[in-house]
Amino acid sequence: MKALLVDDHALFRSGLMLLLAARFPEVTMCEADGLTAALAHLSAQPDIELVLLDLGLRDSQGLPTLRQLRAVSDELTIVVLSASDDVETMIAALNEGAAGFIPKTTRGQAVEQALRVVLGGGIYLPPAVYRAVAPLPELTQSDEDRSEEAIDRLGLSPRQVDVLRLLTAGQSNKVICRELDLAESTIKTHLLGLFRKLGVGSRTEAVVAAARIGLKFPNA
Repeated sequence: MKALLVDDHALFRSGLMLLLAARFPEVTMCEADGLTAALAHLSAQPDIELVLLDLGLRDSQGLPTLRQLRAVSDELTIVVLSASDDVETMIAALNEGAAGFIPKTTRGQAVEQALRVVLGGGIYLPPAVYRAVAPLPELTQSDEDRSEEAIDRLGLSPRQVDVLRLLTAGQSNKVICRELDLAESTIKTHLLGLFRKLGVGSRTEAVVAAARIGLKFPNA
């Protein structure tokens, strides 16, 4: 796998590059100091699959940066790195298609764990975000059985599982329609069913709830 770190603080970028090289030797890392450089990397290296993105770049600020990178490819997995630990910002980033949100105050071991969650097909958010949605029943099975148990207990249909898998990957309704070859009205019906079974009221809360109970989906 090839990954791109986008951050305009050279010291932070160097430290994180060293950490990632040590903990993820299978990942080929490259770096950019701003949005312009990041877009150039993605154009020259279309095989980049993972982007670690600081939202506070000198040449681009906030969620519009995330939107521009998402527009490059539906296949990109983007994890936000931010000095902010504001829950609303975290949820907004997820709603824009981020696969995770890691505050810059997070320690090295926790950063590693967060990225392993994402690389394993999951969504990583700090515990504060999980508290933003209603608690779901705790599961007791081993990690390898957790997704299957959760699906059974929630009564999710195979199609609802497909929709949730794409939802947790940050895909829009349009992309989900294309991937599953279904009409948008059908996707909306499946989403409403998912919201009801998960006890949530939005796409963002559905993804947070899925992450909280340990649902993971293999990367395509």
